[in-house]
Amino acid sequence: MSENNEVTAGNEDGRGTGREGRDRTPIRWGVLGTGGIAAVFTEDLLTLPGHTVAAVGSRAAGTAEAFAGRYGIARSHGSYADLAADAEVDVVYVATPHPMHYEPARQCLEAGRAVLVEKPFTTSAADAESLARIARDKGVFAMEGMWTRFSPLVRRLHDLVADGAIGEVTAVYADFSIAPAFDPHSRLWDAGLGGGALLDLGCYVLSFTWPLLGPPDTVQATAAPAPTGVDANTGILLGYRGGGIALLHCGLMGDSPHAATVVGTKGRVEIAAPFYRPTAMTLVRTGAEPETMTAGLAGHGYTYQAEEVARCLRAGLTESPLLPLEESVAVMRVIDTVRERLQQR
Repeated sequence: MSENNEVTAGNEDGRGTGREGRDRTPIRWGVLGTGGIAAVFTEDLLTLPGHTVAAVGSRAAGTAEAFAGRYGIARSHGSYADLAADAEVDVVYVATPHPMHYEPARQCLEAGRAVLVEKPFTTSAADAESLARIARDKGVFAMEGMWTRFSPLVRRLHDLVADGAIGEVTAVYADFSIAPAFDPHSRLWDAGLGGGALLDLGCYVLSFTWPLLGPPDTVQATAAPAPTGVDANTGILLGYRGGGIALLHCGLMGDSPHAATVVGTKGRVEIAAPFYRPTAMTLVRTGAEPETMTAGLAGHGYTYQAEEVARCLRAGLTESPLLPLEESVAVMRVIDTVRERLQQR
């Protein structure tokens, strides 16, 4: 008979969501940007004890004021630089479109403000390396906002793999493809806005794979282009010297299952859709009954990364051990390599 185990977030080893810490000094957030992702992240922050949304910044004062009024935020700033300079803010969530991650994040770090930068960290490995270098030189905390890496079930998956539950990982399969209407002026389709499946969705499947197989030794890719020139349907094959492979798919031309499977020498783990914020997964081991694990999601699912930021800040860490800067930089290097492969075709 299949078992059903409820997975909870947080533990006593310092790797949990931060709820276990004795230091509950309120973390004062600044939100940089006022779009949809800024809104849902703010809504999640407002549910968390020990967190306050102290300020919001936008390129237009009126937009910032409207956002502040909507969520009861005390201060609004009409420029990103003013938010970066706000001494009453501990950490800034950078929620601008992809191509506008680097400069605001740089301003915040230069001002000594910690940052959580929405995925993808930047649009190139060079920019990612630059932000990481600035953060380290300044001794200021920085982390990519790849929320998937902090969800309870994904954390549980990593524990299972580390404990040898499925033996040595030999393959990872993950897909994330959607079917938005074509609009050449939208951020998904406009190259100038960082459009394309790879930057918006491919970063998920690559980041999901990284803790399971590490850096790839070979990278192959193919893609169908959109009329605007961005990649619209992209396949990635990663190879590893130990024999492992990763088959990854991201796209804008059809709604895929949004599922993932991790295969090992002694079994597999099937992560139910959507794998990027899962609520169920099944461990299938050789000679044993399948074991299903479930976990509810707090809020929209962004609370876990916010709690990890808080845990790190309270502990005086400048990077998260769960998603260190070098991993975000390394994933961007693979994204750059995929783009090079696509240009060669």
